[in-house]
Amino acid sequence: MNYSPIELMICCAARELEDGKTAAVGTGVPCAAAMLAQRTHAPNLVVLFEAGGVAPQLPTMPISVGDSRSFYRACMATSMADVMQFAQRGMIDYTFLGGAQIDPFGNLNSTVIGDYRKPKVRFPGSGGACDLASFCWRTLVVTQQNAKRFVERLDFRTTPGYLTGPGAREEAGLPAGAGPYRVITDLAVMGYSDATKRMQVLSLHPGVTLDNVRHATSFDLEVAPTLTTTAAPPDDELRILREQVDPFRYILGRSE
Repeated sequence: MNYSPIELMICCAARELEDGKTAAVGTGVPCAAAMLAQRTHAPNLVVLFEAGGVAPQLPTMPISVGDSRSFYRACMATSMADVMQFAQRGMIDYTFLGGAQIDPFGNLNSTVIGDYRKPKVRFPGSGGACDLASFCWRTLVVTQQNAKRFVERLDFRTTPGYLTGPGAREEAGLPAGAGPYRVITDLAVMGYSDATKRMQVLSLHPGVTLDNVRHATSFDLEVAPTLTTTAAPPDDELRILREQVDPFRYILGRSE
């Protein structure tokens, strides 16, 4: 293969972003995916950064959500309060999130590992993740897949997915029709069953078996009725990613 796992993950994430839609992104892989989408099939994708940049024309990869590049030729240089208000008003189609743990219903933990009062590890917490997952229409997660991260039960629920299953989000007062959409890993692309709201495998990356994915997951994964193979990134997409999106390898140089 002429691409790395992280390059495949970025390309898969970029494919999910449609032209003319809005996407709240952070730095790193989400930003790389949004920039790649804008330079290929979605030139009118509107990118929003948590610190207040709305629809910038990113010249190069920003290193933080407050980097001046995240405001370059933007429609608005506003505030975090306004960006979160846009989400609450239903104006943001996609958001990218991550965490230390994810469960079968797409709930995320970015707070602690172990007991909350005496944790083994303490993480930064929610930031804006809880707000974005609550109100953006589709949540995407891009992460490495292993059994410690994909768990049956979270040590702490920082960010809502489908909570406990069908109807639970709506019962909690969250907008109907919004919620987890895709989980893109180094092994597969996963979505969620309409009936059960549990995570299910949609496509396997080239050379990966279903057993590989199940071995890297601590809960029972459902499988889509039609399981496909993830399309490899074409050469022109890889060239744009390497030469225009991340030429200094801030993201592509990572081992994971």
